[in-house]
Amino acid sequence: MQVIQAIYENGVFRPMEPVDLPPASKVTLEIRPVPTAPKTAHLEETYEILSHSYGTGVSDLAARHDEHQP
Repeated sequence: MQVIQAIYENGVFRPMEPVDLPPASKVTLEIRPVPTAPKTAHLEETYEILSHSYGTGVSDLAARHDEHQP
């Protein structure tokens, strides 16, 4: 038994890796959708980090803002 991942497009399952089967082989598929994280899932962690303030010892972090601009 071989487990592979495939993408379902236009009514056809397209393997994401080579499959060692002769052409026109009949197979039995067990469909289990791969859970996908919502695109904004990583933003929650980012917003959590940004919600904290950190002491840097620099009173004006924007003082050199334009230094690296072309």
